[in-house]
Amino acid sequence: MEERKSKIGGLAIVLAASLWGFDGIVLTPRLYNLDTKFVVFILHLLPFIGMNFIFYKEYRVLKKFTKYDYIFMALVAVFGGVIGTLSIVKALFLLNFQHLTTVTLLQKLQPVFAIVLARFILKEKIAKKFVVWAILALIAGYFLTFEFTNPFSTEHKNMLEASMHAIVAAFAFGSSTVFGKRMVSSITHKQTLFFRYGLTTLILLIINVLSNNLGEFSKITPLNWQIFIIIGFTSGSGAAFIYYYGLRHVKANIATICELSFPISSILFDYLFNGSILSPLQWVSMSIMVFSIIKITKLKTN
Repeated sequence: MEERKSKIGGLAIVLAASLWGFDGIVLTPRLYNLDTKFVVFILHLLPFIGMNFIFYKEYRVLKKFTKYDYIFMALVAVFGGVIGTLSIVKALFLLNFQHLTTVTLLQKLQPVFAIVLARFILKEKIAKKFVVWAILALIAGYFLTFEFTNPFSTEHKNMLEASMHAIVAAFAFGSSTVFGKRMVSSITHKQTLFFRYGLTTLILLIINVLSNNLGEFSKITPLNWQIFIIIGFTSGSGAAFIYYYGLRHVKANIATICELSFPISSILFDYLFNGSILSPLQWVSMSIMVFSIIKITKLKTN
């Protein structure tokens, strides 16, 4: 019975990671006609509305929150919801359907930042070999992005900016993971996700109001609405629920292997939908980066 749950859990993580790959390559880039801040607001608003029909009873948990619970919940929302999502969506919008795989793969650097932050915030020890694998992952990430060309050349202007946004996203998502670990010691993953979406939606509403962005509603096309809804049910909150379900039934190091479906699916979808193919050097760089991240995660969990 336990083995069966482990297999189902592994498949759940593979499915969730593949949905994230599909989102980054096929779905979110097709919302480029809208403002980034508005897109991220809607991407959180629609799932949060749906969650309320299912998890409305979870609001009672807020009565038990301490001051520190509210602080860490706010940090999860700001880093994981606002900064992280804004950065990666901006990165995807900058590329005009070119090099999307590269930007999505740079998110795999997230564990590097998560482990460093966990050292300072959660006082977790860092394995001796971490620095070696982290440096190797960062170097591989550089060659994956720019190969042997000059990153500051005019032709790489958008790519350089998009890469910086992708790395900021990796840092923000890694930070959110660390802050989230603090939250799940008090509440469940389900509750953390629910409140994160709610608080992120509120913050982004304020940002869009202050930016006079609500007029973007008039620019939403029927295709945009379809994509928003698809993301909400699949790669958005849907994938998160599937992922957390799987994570309950498999070990962290197994989960890391299952998450390889993210880079694999990103490459496949970018080829099928955009006709993009990685160069031989990018294939090597991607392999080294992913392998380094796997080694880092095993150092963390062993």
